[in-house]
Amino acid sequence: MKKQVRKFLDIAVRYLILILIGIPNLWLFYLIFTPLTIYPVFFLLGLFFNATLTNNFIILENFLPIEIVGACVAGSAYYLLLILNLAIPMNINKRLKMLLFSFLSLLIINILRIFLLSLLFISGTSLFDITHELFWYVGSIVFVIGIWFTGIKIFKIKEIPFYSDLKNAGFSKHLKKTKKSKSSKKNK
Repeated sequence: MKKQVRKFLDIAVRYLILILIGIPNLWLFYLIFTPLTIYPVFFLLGLFFNATLTNNFIILENFLPIEIVGACVAGSAYYLLLILNLAIPMNINKRLKMLLFSFLSLLIINILRIFLLSLLFISGTSLFDITHELFWYVGSIVFVIGIWFTGIKIFKIKEIPFYSDLKNAGFSKHLKKTKKSKSSKKNK
């Protein structure tokens, strides 16, 4: 019985964390990842151009300023990775390592994405708009899915988000009983 209570508390704490982080509009992700995104992009652009930084604007000599808005920071992508991570049972060490891997991977990919889009923007190519849209609608999904499945492989995760929690909480027994009662009614 104590083991079942411990499992329930583990699930409850993980989902409570998700709710508490998600309710205030993901501000925590933007607070942490906005400077971690802007400063490296500024540094990379500064290697090639005379750049100055004002708030979230990178101003390059003789070019329009580049504004890194919240959507560029991708706070919702970090939150999705956190949801997937907290929606499966695992020990705390593995969880923290997988979160670190996921967040760091997304951060690096995002910095490179913004840097490459900035170069396209500066070059004045007509490909900027379509590339930006593709990165926004398709790339972000592919990046998150790729990072998640890579993390699963690296950290040897066998559980399925949400389903494993339902199963461990005892809902699978209830679901099996419901299926059996429906099939026995059909057989009558």
